Amino acid sequence: MIKKNSRIFVAGHKGLVGSAILRKLKEKGYSKILTVEKSKLDLTDQKKVHNFLKKNKPHFIFIAAAKVGGIFSNNKYKADFIYNNLSIQLNIIDSAHKCGIKNLIFLGSSCVYPRECKQPIKESYLLNGKLEKTNDAYAIAKIAGIKMCESYNEQYKTNYKCLMPTNTYGPNDNYDDLNSHFIPALIKKIHRLKVKNSLNLKIWGDGSPMREVIYVDDLADACVFFMNKKTNENLINIGTGIDYSIKDYAKIISKIILPSKKINIVFDKTKPNGTPRKVMDISIAKKYGWKPKSVFKKSIIETYNSFLKEVND
Repeated sequence: MIKKNSRIFVAGHKGLVGSAILRKLKEKGYSKILTVEKSKLDLTDQKKVHNFLKKNKPHFIFIAAAKVGGIFSNNKYKADFIYNNLSIQLNIIDSAHKCGIKNLIFLGSSCVYPRECKQPIKESYLLNGKLEKTNDAYAIAKIAGIKMCESYNEQYKTNYKCLMPTNTYGPNDNYDDLNSHFIPALIKKIHRLKVKNSLNLKIWGDGSPMREVIYVDDLADACVFFMNKKTNENLINIGTGIDYSIKDYAKIISKIILPSKKINIVFDKTKPNGTPRKVMDISIAKKYGWKPKSVFKKSIIETYNSFLKEVND
C-alpha cells in the first residue's frame, strides 16, 4: 500500500499518461512525488538511472516513460522504438531491483498481443501468434518488459506489475501530424475543418478497423488502484471492453466539434489499416474491483478543450 508520505517516482511525468498519474497522485493526497526532467536524466543511460534511484530511493515507481507514436512513426522508426523502449525499461526495472525497490508498475500496450487475436483479448493470448508488422518493434520491446517484470518477480520476489492499456487519449496528448495516435489525429483534423470551414475529412485506411479507447484519467486511476492492490497476476489488461470502428469515431468526434455540420469522410486506402480489431477482455481488472468511470463524449470534450488551450498558448 502507498502511504501518504511514501516516496513515489513517476518516470515520464510530462507525457500523456505520466502527467495523468501525477494529477491522480496529487488528487489523492500523496505529497512525496519524485519527477525529473528529461534534460536532467536520460532514462536510456543505465549508469545515470541507477545513480538517480540509488540516491532518491523511491518506495514506488510508475514507468510511464516510453517512446510512443502512431502507425506512421512506429513503422518508419523501428530501430528508435525498439532501442529506446528496451533501454528505458531495462534500466529502470534492473536498477529498481538493485536498489531494493520492490513495488513498480510497468505500462505496456494492447499491441503486445497477436495481430489476428481472438476477441476480446485475454492476457493469456500473449505470444500466441504473429504481431502486427507496422508496430512489431515497439510491441517486442514492451513484451520484453513484461517478461522482465515476470522474471524478476519469480527470481527476486519483487512486486512488479504490468498494466496493458488500450489506445489512450486525453489532455496533454501528442498532436503531431505524423506521430500521433488516431484519436488526437482526428481531433486535430476535425478542428482544422472547423477553422477552414471545410467538410472533407481525410483519414488513413478504409475506416473499418475496430478500436477500443480509454480516457487517460481512467488509466491513471487504474495505475494507482493496482499499485495499492495485492494481485495474483502480474499482467492485467486496462480498457473499457467496448470498441467502435475508426469511421464511427470520426463521426462521433465530428458531431462534438462541428455539431451543426455534416462532414464528408474521404478514405485514403493507400495507407495501412493496422490491426483489424483490438478490444480487451478486462475481466481480471474487474475481478479486483476496478472499472473505467469516464463517459466517452464528455472526455472528448475535455480533451478538445485541452487541445484548444495548447493551440492558443
